[in-house]
Amino acid sequence: MPIRQHKGTLSIQTTGRGLYDISTEVKSRVAASGIQTGLLTLYIRHTSASLLIQENYDPEVLSDMERFFDRLVPQGDPLFRHTAEGPDDMPAHVRAALTAVSLSIPVQEAAPLLGTWQGIFLYEHRSRKQARQIVCHIIGGGA
Repeated sequence: MPIRQHKGTLSIQTTGRGLYDISTEVKSRVAASGIQTGLLTLYIRHTSASLLIQENYDPEVLSDMERFFDRLVPQGDPLFRHTAEGPDDMPAHVRAALTAVSLSIPVQEAAPLLGTWQGIFLYEHRSRKQARQIVCHIIGGGA
């Protein structure tokens, strides 16, 4: 079975801070690649947003995550000196540093091998809407 690669970019428009389920878009990209078994790498090209695998069943999980990060890294903290892009910018950088900018997910039967309640999320850390780019790289073999 020859090894193949497929690369593309997901463009996601956010409407402000929060978790955005991108599982459907990612699954579609993997299926369209024709790769049956391999490895999917997702990489977000920003320093104020991140990627998470998190529960996608109970929306309270996502709300709890946001409340936790609000407490952990509050906007307007006088500790931060970098405020050139607004009071949400430095907290967004810290939140991104505490989470992940890339994910590696096994691919099996032309789909990301996620658990029953797992979803793939873009975690927007800025307050205003943003255009985000996520590189999607898949390597593996066909049928």
